[in-house]
Amino acid sequence: MMPQATVDGVRGFVAANLPEVQCALDDHVTQAMGELPSAGADYRNLWASIGQQYSGGKNLRPSLTLAAYAGLGGDDAEAVVPVAAAMEMLHTAMLVHDDILDGDEVRRGRPNVAGTRRRTLEDSRLTPAQVDAHVLSAALLGGDLALASSYDLISRAKLPAHHRIACLDLITRAIRTTIAGELLDMYGDMTAPEDANSLLVAELKTATYSCVVPLLAGAQLAGGDPTMVGHLEKLGASLGLSFQLVDDDLGVFGDPEVTGKSVLSDLRSGKRTELLRLGFQQADDAGQALLAAAVGNPDLDEDWASRVRDVLIECGARDRALKVARQHARMARRIAYERIPAPLSGYLIDLIDEMEGRTS
Repeated sequence: MMPQATVDGVRGFVAANLPEVQCALDDHVTQAMGELPSAGADYRNLWASIGQQYSGGKNLRPSLTLAAYAGLGGDDAEAVVPVAAAMEMLHTAMLVHDDILDGDEVRRGRPNVAGTRRRTLEDSRLTPAQVDAHVLSAALLGGDLALASSYDLISRAKLPAHHRIACLDLITRAIRTTIAGELLDMYGDMTAPEDANSLLVAELKTATYSCVVPLLAGAQLAGGDPTMVGHLEKLGASLGLSFQLVDDDLGVFGDPEVTGKSVLSDLRSGKRTELLRLGFQQADDAGQALLAAAVGNPDLDEDWASRVRDVLIECGARDRALKVARQHARMARRIAYERIPAPLSGYLIDLIDEMEGRTS
């Protein structure tokens, strides 16, 4: 029996190779920093700021790729590590661009690409408008570099051509689906909050690239058959929805010291989450009036945010949104129990439990 033919074996394979994923990312960034010496220090610094973004995260996406690969019989770390690294680099690109759209300059408790650039300009003679233009440029271009890198990591991997092409196709699918979700999200203020299709946004914007595509990439490399791919796709969609619903809750009710993210950003932007959709739908007239005045107000402060939280709790919106998250977690768990073979099923069930109860 191969070592990874048990749940502990799969878990061990993931744990042993996540550092290798980090090394692959570091090596990629280091190499890229030195490829265009004529571009100067600003180009190197932009790459360095990208390299700072993928450390300190949950490693959900590379973990799913590594686990699906090992859990379905794969045992060649050299083949799967670059693909797992591409999944994390894709995530980095999505975060950098998402922070632009949300106007955030902090990620995981530290300056993101935009925030890093702003810090370097603190003592410059540029006008505030010029500084803002520099910040936007750094974030936009940095996200583009990370996006291209997700392709680059796979195209340079030592893989058979059909695996390489299949994984590149998955990256393209992830990007297109996420952009579709971002459009729905960003254009959501044209729709009344209670009418927003927030679950579709979560599925397109988060679930596909965060869970479905990483699982399918690992399955592809392990030679998973179409039936197994179909089961993993459904499981990944449910896991991703549960993940996003919990994330939305933490974006309002979480502890910034633990989550590393603001609990005001989503409220200030008026983000059409399921939590807020249910709040507008279920609150009484006074509650709806308060939500209408506070949500989407860029100057919303902690006092107003506290009142919003009270409304969301009192009208039952928070409980109902978390109930939907639990329902999707149960669906993912049931697919793992009934459709996914051991040892991958055991690993995924443990992960679903962990994700459902997380606080960051």
